[in-house]
Amino acid sequence: MSYAVSGALQAAVYARLQGDATLSAIVGTDIYDALPTGALPPIYVALGPETAKDAGDKGGAGAWHRFLVSVVTSNSGFQTAKEAAAAISDALHGADMGLSRGTLVGLWFEKAKAGREGRGLRRIDLTFRARVEDN
Repeated sequence: MSYAVSGALQAAVYARLQGDATLSAIVGTDIYDALPTGALPPIYVALGPETAKDAGDKGGAGAWHRFLVSVVTSNSGFQTAKEAAAAISDALHGADMGLSRGTLVGLWFEKAKAGREGRGLRRIDLTFRARVEDN
C-alpha cells in the first residue's frame, strides 16, 4: 500500500474545485481545506475526511481513496446547496487530473447525503472514490 499519493490527490481536488467557474459562481472562493476561524460565509465547501485502502499489485503501489466534499449553508432551503453539490459532482466525477506525485487512475462520485444540522445549517456530504497509483 502507499498513502504517499494522498497529499497530491487532495491538492488536485482542491485546485479543480477552486478553478471551476460554475462552483465559483455559487460559493465564490469559499472552498476550504481547513476552515478559517471566525464567522463563516453563508455557503461554503469544505474538503472532509478520507479513508484509504491498499490497491497495490505486482505492478506497483496504489490505493483506493474515499473522501468527502461537503457543502454547508445557513441559507434557507437546500436549493443553492444542491446547485453547489451538482457543480462539485460535475467537476470531479470522471475528472482527468494530473497529480504532483503518482497517477490518478479514476475518480467517481459514490453517494451523497443531505441533512440539517444544528444552528439552522444545512449540509450535503458528497462521497467520492479515487484509484491512484504511486509509480
